[in-house]
Amino acid sequence: MNFKYLLILIFSVFITNVKGQSVDKEILFSIDDEPVYVSEFLRVYNKNLDLVQDESQKDVDEYLSLFTNYKLKLKEAKTLELQEKPTYIRELDSYKKQLAKSFITDAKVTDALVEEAYERISNDVKASHILIKIPENANPNDTLTAYNSILNLRNRALKEGFDKVRQEVHNGQTVYGEDLGYFSGFRMVYPFENATFNTKVGDISQPFRTRFGYHIVYVQDKRKSRGERTVAHIMVVEKPGDSLAEKPEDRIQDIYKKLKQGEDFEALAKQFSDDTNSALNGGMLAPFSSGQINSNEFEGAAFGLNEIGEVSEPFKTQYGWHIVKLYGKKNIASFEDMKQELEQKVKRDERSKLIDEALYTKLKTKYNIPEKQPALAYFASILNADYFKSTWQLPKDFTADKPLIKIGNKQLIYKDFGDYLVSVQRNTAAKTDFKTLALKHYNAFLNTSLVTYQEDNLENENEEYAHVVAEYRDGLLLFDLMETTIWNTAKTDSLEIQDYYNSHKNKYLTPKRVDAVVASSKDQKTLKKVAKLLKKGMALQEIKTLVNSNDKIDVIFTVDTMDVNHQALPKGFEFKKGISKIYNHNNAFVLVQVKEVLPETQKTLEEAKGLVISDYQAYKEEKWLKELAEKYKIVINQEALKNVKSQIKNQ
Repeated sequence: MNFKYLLILIFSVFITNVKGQSVDKEILFSIDDEPVYVSEFLRVYNKNLDLVQDESQKDVDEYLSLFTNYKLKLKEAKTLELQEKPTYIRELDSYKKQLAKSFITDAKVTDALVEEAYERISNDVKASHILIKIPENANPNDTLTAYNSILNLRNRALKEGFDKVRQEVHNGQTVYGEDLGYFSGFRMVYPFENATFNTKVGDISQPFRTRFGYHIVYVQDKRKSRGERTVAHIMVVEKPGDSLAEKPEDRIQDIYKKLKQGEDFEALAKQFSDDTNSALNGGMLAPFSSGQINSNEFEGAAFGLNEIGEVSEPFKTQYGWHIVKLYGKKNIASFEDMKQELEQKVKRDERSKLIDEALYTKLKTKYNIPEKQPALAYFASILNADYFKSTWQLPKDFTADKPLIKIGNKQLIYKDFGDYLVSVQRNTAAKTDFKTLALKHYNAFLNTSLVTYQEDNLENENEEYAHVVAEYRDGLLLFDLMETTIWNTAKTDSLEIQDYYNSHKNKYLTPKRVDAVVASSKDQKTLKKVAKLLKKGMALQEIKTLVNSNDKIDVIFTVDTMDVNHQALPKGFEFKKGISKIYNHNNAFVLVQVKEVLPETQKTLEEAKGLVISDYQAYKEEKWLKELAEKYKIVINQEALKNVKSQIKNQ
């Protein structure tokens, strides 16, 4: 999610539908005589009660403090007239247009497309195709030639076999013959997807057109989706300067041997996996479906496991070496669970054209738009060959003020459509007759005008839409305020940041660390042997040779500079030079040789800059809020607050 939008959502935690305030006019507090009502506070508090994780925010006094600070910031933003900034106005307008689409589209058409999409992502189809490539705006002669060519190829494919013809005609420039493998919904452009899913296995489709040209498709197979897998993995990557000079392939093979010896997968992942994000959880990854992992090798290995608990052999991807264990198998999620996600996808791809057409039809009915437009004959009469050269202009005797069409209470005139014709002539490449041209552009003009009018009036017609817009309006305003007042400090307050760092240096320290070797084994006796060999000063490679063999791995060594939270170190480990006792850690035994204890060191400002700036911003915001509280007079109605607490207590 976009960071700015996320912060605006956070700000909107305190925003409610102000239309409801008329129900209860009891004032909870005021800021410079601007009232904030009890009803608003209660709605905000109850709305967000389940969202807050900090228990202190559920305390009414604490929440009132947060809410008051929010209102102070909003007051300051409006005092600074940030709502008048052109960038603010543009972004709010853009958001309103985007939001309006979900409120004015035809729900029935959208629902049908969403249901179709779910059916298609629930299945995979295996296909190959032949494409005669032509531009979208190809002239009629070229279009007909391409169509006849693809029709001839289909006839050949029916007689000679599709793959034979496909391979013969492919030249990678004007004709493509490709084997596409398996794919599901949303993986191809919508017309191609339609043709493929609507063609039976073993059949060749009729010719169809996409924006790339004319196709025929041969459907080889259809199957149910492979669903979702939950796996854990152990990953080993190459580490420059590894003192063991051990290849990742050798290390992953050693770990695999320990698995084959019966050692616990999760314990080994915690000890040795270089994927630190998953190692703490025993190598566990979030569930994924086909196409979500950016590695064909990894996906193939994961979906190749059939039994829960089954472990793959080591394999290599672009990220390193892996061993994968299967923990869960799940089919495609239910329609209800996926409905919202699919709806967004439908609105983003070519299916949206069907939704748009349904919307235009609905709006024409709503605003009583006549089917025919008599004025088109006039507009066709004033067009000439200059239009195709992008040099056409409205004639001098053009009747600009004559009424054209009325949408709601907005009257569009000839000039509106005339200006539109001038503006879009650059996009008219292919020559056609002027009557057809005028009709095409009028339909586009009318559709755009209908949607624009509906969007402009939606806030007055739809209370839910008005509420969401209000949330974003104030959230965006507060974002701009915080950005200009607090968050841009890295660029403007360099001296103040330096002073803050100098005054709080003890907060920015590199923790105590150790340069250490950790030996891990399931056998405590073997580690005692390792301890003796380490005390003698024997090299690690020699020790490995003595305690491990090609057939059996008893000990794995980890060499690193480690802090107290390092995954290889047992909890509570004492940083002391020398060879430690044997610890029980992550379902195994570990022995630590501390070569050197590295003391706590002071971080420079450059090293700690990110944290320093964050702390400084928090400090500056706290100071700024105190200034706002002095600038604007806050009066709390204690009797109303008492009643609020009583109501909340009795909920």
